[in-house]
Amino acid sequence: MKVDDSSNYDFRKRTKAFALEIIRLYSSLPKQNTEIQVCGKQLLRSGTSVAANFREAFRARSTAEFISKLEQCLQEADESQLWLELLKEGCNVTPEKIDILWQECDELIAIMVTWVKKSKGN
Repeated sequence: MKVDDSSNYDFRKRTKAFALEIIRLYSSLPKQNTEIQVCGKQLLRSGTSVAANFREAFRARSTAEFISKLEQCLQEADESQLWLELLKEGCNVTPEKIDILWQECDELIAIMVTWVKKSKGN
């Protein structure tokens, strides 16, 4: 079961916007702090992977492949939340920058979990 075209398009835009905000956050991080750069690079990788894997999900050749790609999105989103938490709690990056992205990531996860459950039910 794939998501209908309008939901796909809206979520595709939303994950792309999330990736762009991750890139902007990473670009704004202090370059001289090694801890921040390590966490930031990991966040950059996982945060942009959410959008990339979502696009791949809609090129899936089967429901099983679709589910697998969505589950990869979920893993990357969950990992992104970890790096956001580490930047905020361990590296003292301004909470306002982190909290908005963390909340958006949480909402993306909730939507994807629903799609995976519905897809597995069919």
